Amino acid sequence: MDAAGLGSGCLVDVEALTGGTQNLMAAFVRDGRRYVLRRGPSHLRAGSNAALGREMTLLDALGRTEVPHARLVASCEDETVLAGAAFYLMEPVDGYNPAVALPRGYAETPETRHRLGLGVVEALARLGEVDHEAVGLAGFGRPDGFLERQVPRWISELESYSELDAYPGPDIGDVARVARWLERHRPGRWDPGIMHGDFHVANVMARHDAPEVAAIVDWEMTTIGDPLLDLGWMLSLWAAPGDDADLAGSLYSQHPGRPTEQELVAHYAERSSRDVSAIDWYVVLACFKLGIVLEGTYARSLAGLAPVETGLRLHDVTRRLVERALMRMES
Repeated sequence: MDAAGLGSGCLVDVEALTGGTQNLMAAFVRDGRRYVLRRGPSHLRAGSNAALGREMTLLDALGRTEVPHARLVASCEDETVLAGAAFYLMEPVDGYNPAVALPRGYAETPETRHRLGLGVVEALARLGEVDHEAVGLAGFGRPDGFLERQVPRWISELESYSELDAYPGPDIGDVARVARWLERHRPGRWDPGIMHGDFHVANVMARHDAPEVAAIVDWEMTTIGDPLLDLGWMLSLWAAPGDDADLAGSLYSQHPGRPTEQELVAHYAERSSRDVSAIDWYVVLACFKLGIVLEGTYARSLAGLAPVETGLRLHDVTRRLVERALMRMES
């Protein structure tokens, strides 16, 4: 921080921040300015620093856009500085996570909750409209063949879980049928752009003073792909009519006022140049892909590599995602 001209003196008011994935975050103040530090997990994995480097690149690029995000202050890929971990500093976000909190006041009425849901999809549409090459991300991902790779990539991932001890194989519904349907109905044309990769209500911070998104957070799965998969991902978890909550159990979804799926898609379409006519396909792909990702935690829990309670909960979500995919296909 001295070398980067970021104040002087000691770090004070240091506090660990929770939420997100296994990556570690801490807030602190130096020389009267507040910062948030983000680094990989305590036990760094082989790709931890590379993944964080991608986040740094992405956040730097987003600084040239109107996409709401935590502004990058400085980054450090020198692994000798912080016990082998790459890290970066970002501006703190003045907001709250609607998946776990709904502040008293503006967020208490169905009308403001409805507007917030639309605000979330507005932020996503804004991300999907960014010209990734113009902001310096031309080589950030492999968009060629992105949709064609999805089904074989994730079927292979599902098959790999059988190598873990005590995993009996996937008892999650007719996932093979879903895979065949996806291959048959894959859109023939799409436009590449920035994908968040794990977009849903838990990965945004909302403003305290208005029902709008203050920042999209947790960019570790970002790439250049088909941004409509982000919309499908959000909808794959969204609470259906009559549901008490969405599949992630977010607090926001447990109160009246949330927009319907049809409203979200229409709102996105109004603010996007993308053709949403194949949105059912993207929702089915999201259910398929997310379900397989979550099933991995269940498989690892049976092998003693993840908490059993978490594994069982996510295994149930996977089954429900496959059910949603099959219902969407049939309708």
